[in-house]
Amino acid sequence: MQKRLAIAALLLSLPLTGCAVAAIGTAGAVGLTAAQEKTMGEAVDDATASNEIKSKLLSESANSFGEVDVEVTGGLVLLSGRVNTPEERVKAEGIAWTSTRTQDVANEIRIEPPGGFLANVSDEIITGRVRARLIGSSTVKSLNFNVETYDGVVYLMGIARSAEELKRAAEEASVVGGVKQVVSYVRIRGDNVRRAAPTTQMSPSTQTTPDASYDTGADAELIGASY
Repeated sequence: MQKRLAIAALLLSLPLTGCAVAAIGTAGAVGLTAAQEKTMGEAVDDATASNEIKSKLLSESANSFGEVDVEVTGGLVLLSGRVNTPEERVKAEGIAWTSTRTQDVANEIRIEPPGGFLANVSDEIITGRVRARLIGSSTVKSLNFNVETYDGVVYLMGIARSAEELKRAAEEASVVGGVKQVVSYVRIRGDNVRRAAPTTQMSPSTQTTPDASYDTGADAELIGASY
């Protein structure tokens, strides 16, 4: 019984990404994708692309790209983390484009010295808290959202059922302690256009003047709010 509880806890702690699909196996992935907006084939493609790109980065230089994170959803590759030089940042994006499954790349890599263990742990804690809020929300289908955090900036990816659900997910993330900003690369279901153009939402603690304006254009892919 204890072993089963330990396995369950591990699965709950994993991000809902390609790594999670690889960890729980094909049978678990089928059940997971059944509850998500994307198909089993899309989930496998995303997991394969993520693993492929990360492996290529480490093969190129573990020292240069060891702190670069790769997240793939619907063919959109999100690169986050840090490198030492602008050339390495450009190189990482070039490597991301070498995957045949890559349809777009969002390069959020920063040029900074290594952050160290404590900085990474802090971001993982924030990611876990954001995910917990999404799971606890009655208006958000949490399985459809992937969460990545770097230096207090939360990146959301996935497929929202509506603009209102995306707005609610961004709001839930923005109130978590330690979150400086929420950047959304989430697509609205039914919109097949993929553009690496984020929507940003500030944490209430970092901006005091409300701004209730929203991008509601007919071709809007990413919809959010700033506070």
